Amino acid sequence: MPATAAPLSAYGGLPSIESVEISPDGSLLATIASDGENLSLTITPVGGGAGKSYALGAAKVRALDWVGSEHLIISTSQTAAIPFTTGPRHEYSRGFDLNLKTEKLQPLLDKSPARQQTGTHFRDNATAAIWASANVLADSPKVRTVGGVPTLFLTGISFANSSAVLTIIRTDLKTGAQKVVELGEPNTNAILLGQDGAPVAKTSYESDTGKWSLKLRRGSGWNENYVVRAKTEEPFLLGLGRDGQSVVLAEQGEDGYQIREISLDGVAGAPLDVQDADGVLFDPDTHRMIGLYALIGDDERYTFFDPKDQKVWDAVRAAFKGDRVRLESWTRDRQKIVVLVDSPTEGAGYAVVDLATRKADWLGARYQKLFPEDIAKVQAIQFKAKDGLALSGYLTLPTGRDPRNLPLIVLPHGGPASRDTPGFDWWSQAMASRGYAVLQVNFRGSDGFGWGFTQAGFGQWGRKMQTDLSDGVRYLAAQGTIDPKRVCIVGASYGGYAAMAGAALDTGVYRCAAAVSGLSDLRRFVEWSRMKSGVDAQRYWKRFMGGDAALAEVSPVAHIDRIAIPVLLVHGQDDTVVPIEQSRIMADALTKAGKPVELLVQKGEDHWLSRGATRLEMLTATMAFVEKHNPPN
Repeated sequence: MPATAAPLSAYGGLPSIESVEISPDGSLLATIASDGENLSLTITPVGGGAGKSYALGAAKVRALDWVGSEHLIISTSQTAAIPFTTGPRHEYSRGFDLNLKTEKLQPLLDKSPARQQTGTHFRDNATAAIWASANVLADSPKVRTVGGVPTLFLTGISFANSSAVLTIIRTDLKTGAQKVVELGEPNTNAILLGQDGAPVAKTSYESDTGKWSLKLRRGSGWNENYVVRAKTEEPFLLGLGRDGQSVVLAEQGEDGYQIREISLDGVAGAPLDVQDADGVLFDPDTHRMIGLYALIGDDERYTFFDPKDQKVWDAVRAAFKGDRVRLESWTRDRQKIVVLVDSPTEGAGYAVVDLATRKADWLGARYQKLFPEDIAKVQAIQFKAKDGLALSGYLTLPTGRDPRNLPLIVLPHGGPASRDTPGFDWWSQAMASRGYAVLQVNFRGSDGFGWGFTQAGFGQWGRKMQTDLSDGVRYLAAQGTIDPKRVCIVGASYGGYAAMAGAALDTGVYRCAAAVSGLSDLRRFVEWSRMKSGVDAQRYWKRFMGGDAALAEVSPVAHIDRIAIPVLLVHGQDDTVVPIEQSRIMADALTKAGKPVELLVQKGEDHWLSRGATRLEMLTATMAFVEKHNPPN
């Protein structure tokens, strides 16, 4: 480790600034900050001035939403089980209203308004307790202008006729009154509000048949206007269309997801002539679709339909030449924009751009305990897999070391239908600060490189998706950049599986393997996912993993005899995405076989390393393990 390296806590603690949201009128900024472990919320005037801070402790804050400039909705999550129900624990979301005038914080959805308005009668105390506990958010809060007043709409869960259904609840933040404006049906999975808060569309999905349907409001009723048969890739509703009189949905096509508008009278338009769209941009005032964004290669692109809007955004980007710029939030009139600026030499930070004054004010770095000398160089690389498939990825090189014969850590991403990006990554930067080169490969099956590239990963868990990683190692070795005898593999989620598979299936490449929240027994995981999320989840996983016969073949726990390197397993006790039993059964099997293994169970941690203390605990344990079995010097 370099003598001047920043402490691991500078990388592994929570970001100094997690998020920034500007109020609709542009007068205030809401900032979620941390000291590395505990969170705080700060409300400050735009342009400077005294602010007000609120301690949030270890709360897991997921989003901030302004309702006018007097109310801020704070969405949090926690791992829990609903009383008197069966099944695994889930990560449930809750909402809180911070009244900036009274400085009072009130929980939302704690009065169960649907109970009185649906005429539901409870037959026993257990059912009543279930109802009372369902004060959770089933979707993000929505703000609409009703009668000229910003109004909050929440998506909750009601229990009617023994079924849980989505429920849209209008909330008066002045009086606390709540009113149900729409009840879904048992299979309803989304409800879309129009500009005035009235429901205009809803979708449903039947996992057993694969039927996905779109219903549009017609008078006081609903008409089924669009039906798709989707066994695995179901469409999803995005929002209102460009004219405000249509809805936008994303639907799987031959070349990936395509975006289509359907008018409110049920006429389906042709798919938009766009490629590689990762998401849709909506006007913060009218809520209409105004553009698209995508990460194409290493370029983050924002494409606006109106040339004037495009010109404005191009000017914003030009103000941060050489940096990646991401839109975070903007005012109702879009004249003030908060952006995340990612510099290859200084890391990421926030700024607010005032289009009227043509000025940008710096708000602060995301990781304020890191300095430019603590940011390692990241370079894009391209190479070919053994079968000729073109692959890409990123190589982070340790600062101050000759890029020859370096020790290497392979860091596969999760998903697996996700991808690594060229921006600041706290985990790879922490590893590089200890003297390691870090390789992140967008292996086949990764998202963002076309549907054909994603399809190339179907059935390739533990096979070509795995050897894509080791082909990257061989490429770097052939370049002389790394020492092929000093390579370890570390990853989380799917990356945790890949780390275990690197030890059990693709042997002879790595000196050690560290898996965080990884999968070891695929058959057991597929069955668990079916019980937790239904048949469609089971179909999704089998498509990537292979059929039933393949599950044991590519499960690391089934090949303990082949493992000849030390293994570290780290898992959060509150993980609701990959159950902790996946690490425990692997640890038990390795221990029984007399293989070197360490298991770190993290109390109170979820799948996403949301807590600062346990995130740093994971990083510290991982680096100590790698430095022991693959010293950097």
